Amino acid sequence: MKNLAKLTAGLMFSASIFTTAWADTITMWTMEEQPDRMAAQEKIAAAFKAKSGHDVKIVPVTEKDIATRATAAFGAGDLPDILNHTVQHLLPFSSAGMLDAGAATEVVNDLGMGTFASGSLNMAKSGGQIVSVPTDGWTQLVVYRADKFKEAGLNPPKTFADIKAAIDKLHNPPAMYGFVAATKIDETYMMQLIEHISLANGYSPINADGSINEDTSKLKEVLEFYKTIAAASPKGDLFWKQSREQYLAGKAAMIIWSPSLLDELGGLRDSAPVTVGSDPTSKELAKNTGFVTVFSGPSNAAGAAYADTRYLGITNDANTEVAQDFVKFVVSEGYGDWLGMAAEGKFPVRKGSAEGTNDYEQLWSTLNVGVDRKEPLSNIYSKETIDDIVAGLSVGDRWGVADGQLETASKIVNARVMAQEIRKFIDGEQSLDDAANAIVAKHKAL
Repeated sequence: MKNLAKLTAGLMFSASIFTTAWADTITMWTMEEQPDRMAAQEKIAAAFKAKSGHDVKIVPVTEKDIATRATAAFGAGDLPDILNHTVQHLLPFSSAGMLDAGAATEVVNDLGMGTFASGSLNMAKSGGQIVSVPTDGWTQLVVYRADKFKEAGLNPPKTFADIKAAIDKLHNPPAMYGFVAATKIDETYMMQLIEHISLANGYSPINADGSINEDTSKLKEVLEFYKTIAAASPKGDLFWKQSREQYLAGKAAMIIWSPSLLDELGGLRDSAPVTVGSDPTSKELAKNTGFVTVFSGPSNAAGAAYADTRYLGITNDANTEVAQDFVKFVVSEGYGDWLGMAAEGKFPVRKGSAEGTNDYEQLWSTLNVGVDRKEPLSNIYSKETIDDIVAGLSVGDRWGVADGQLETASKIVNARVMAQEIRKFIDGEQSLDDAANAIVAKHKAL
């Protein structure tokens, strides 16, 4: 019996040594660097350690620096195990050889391809593989006064024609502007609207082979539509600030905005109060608001949604198996904490724990949003509204994604040529044909 006890103790001691020897530490660089978001990620890492025995070191990196730092680390053979990055980094990181596409594809297949929003996966495809695992995203929204639309007998703004019809009926400045569109050419917001509207009409400035699109037929329809919504807007150089203020004041029938407006409409943020009435915390405006994620132009009946997605990339310098296990953990057991970092802007790209389920979407709707006051989205919006908002991720798109030309598209977006030429067109400084031709010529010059 004593020998048996000694043997058992020895085996337990050996097992302890074995477990410790195989307890690894991996590193993740994250762009979610705000203190509360870092705390949420540390919580996920602690839960993963409790389950697996492995440590995860969370290192904050400012979003604008992530590409530069990753490139330098790659050159030194010192990449982290996991990179948190945006859709803009997908192909540059992958084509440079930083990301292990095979490892990411295994993660998605193990979790179930059908559990993810297809739009987010399509953005990450290259050479038949998923180069990075999507974690969360958001779709830009056409935000509109559903109550005013109903009173006027208008259809929801799902097409260019619907929006023009609503402007004709509801534009009554200064009490109500039909739209508040971006006109400030040096603000990213204007290019976001232009890209969204272009996608809706099936226009991309880039061809599948990477050359510049010289067919201006769809482009001209985009320019004419943008002139229509700009004419229904207040005068001046407008960007996100004015569109939000005018809508929260009840003076805009429609705007295009990111979902970070969701908590503000519910009166949960003092820095962006609801001013349509006397109570800045009122939820009345939220109840009177509708959202459209997919809308269409005359040359693209199917329409499109503008989406932004975040990813966790497993690098080619990684401790692959542990990194894969952690990424799986983030979008399963740790998913509520991950999405809860900023639920209004982190839609679940993984719909459920198994194909055909939506338990993660249901979980997301119960997460608190807001800054000065916090409530779950389900307290503010109906289930139908929440379902519609999330659905955009399944068809979310960006210029160049389908053809592997995202890198070229990013250069075009950053150059802001379309914003500059559209502003000249809407100000009457050039004709429609001249604006379209100038856009093509300047894109080619890039």
